[in-house]
Amino acid sequence: MTNKTYDLLVRRCKLVGLAEELVDIGIKDGHISAIASHLSGSAQVELDALEQMTSPPFVESHIHLDSVLTAGEPRWNESGTLFEGIQIWGERKQNLSLEDVKTRAVAMLKQQAARGILYVRTHADVSEPQLIALQALLEVREEVKDWMTLQVVAFPQDGIYSKPENEALLEEALKMGADAVGGIPHYELTREDGVRSVNRIFELAQQYDRLIDIHCDEIDDDQSRFLEVVAACAIRTGIGARVTASHTTAFGSYNNAYAFKLMGFLQQAQINFIANPLINITLQGRTDTYPKRRGVTRVKELWQQKLNVSFGHDCVQDPWYSLGTGSMLDVAHMGVHVCQMTGAPEINACYDMVTVNGAKTLHLESEYGIEVGKKASLIVLEASDRYDAIRCRSFPRYVISKGKLLSRTTPAVTEWME
Repeated sequence: MTNKTYDLLVRRCKLVGLAEELVDIGIKDGHISAIASHLSGSAQVELDALEQMTSPPFVESHIHLDSVLTAGEPRWNESGTLFEGIQIWGERKQNLSLEDVKTRAVAMLKQQAARGILYVRTHADVSEPQLIALQALLEVREEVKDWMTLQVVAFPQDGIYSKPENEALLEEALKMGADAVGGIPHYELTREDGVRSVNRIFELAQQYDRLIDIHCDEIDDDQSRFLEVVAACAIRTGIGARVTASHTTAFGSYNNAYAFKLMGFLQQAQINFIANPLINITLQGRTDTYPKRRGVTRVKELWQQKLNVSFGHDCVQDPWYSLGTGSMLDVAHMGVHVCQMTGAPEINACYDMVTVNGAKTLHLESEYGIEVGKKASLIVLEASDRYDAIRCRSFPRYVISKGKLLSRTTPAVTEWME
């Protein structure tokens, strides 16, 4: 092969899903310019992947960067419920400032990037009259764009119709540049308001040409059935690929007769789903005695029907979830357990739910992946395959973002002392 000069050359990579073949990856001008069993030539930076798994970066499909790192402020969520978390956040957001939100968000994004996450979708609460959280995250989106792709969802945490001004605030958020429009129909004052909110979300998304990501049926109530409304709107508008239903935890409580009927509608709608195993298993089922529900949507069944499912962390050290590191492998590890996806293809699927499926949810397939011509964003994990990565919750040795080495982590070394 003709000698070439690269900006970055990564040797001896074991591409995810291709266990037997080692390749070199040549990177030039921020893009992957060559992939072959051996690339001759030189590079400004050359890395050895040591035959470890090389993967597209992790995708965080669902997080709230405006609330991260606020656990215990102003008080702890002692009941552990979604609704006490909303109340606490209602108190905390009275003291928001641009600097407060930006400092915490950037700190979390750096923490995520070191763990191999280079694509993030965050929700920003737009129920606060000054839209401080939204403005802060839009500024962060611009500040980190050289190393992180950030999408911002305009999320009316308190509902669109719970207060007279909230609908106008949601639309203003889209005018300011939010990437997607969100909602929370199960938290509206009535079922009728919830249906109305979903219809309005679809209207706004089409008017402003935005994606949709709705907090949908995040409750244990088996009569919370807004997912069917989202599916119906997606079928009627034909924009299902641009629509995401997040959480849908009530789906796990539906009787099977209704759930199977709904699954048929979801096949027609072809919307995306996001489950958040860490937070869903923590918040849901709090009012149950025993048997206690898992509180996670029907991930395995949706996957079996070939619908696009991705995983999110949702919360990290905030009023809803006081733990967390931001690692998507922590999320996938919990998903394997709580969704009972322990077969080999199922474990691989859980890895896909924090990588390629997430990229599809964020509508980023055109730039995502390890292929010649695509953006050179990839990670080298301390793992031999997807199973190993999830089992060990591996830390990336190298994180490469848009053609540049972003972070390098030296694996821990254990010495036995006699």
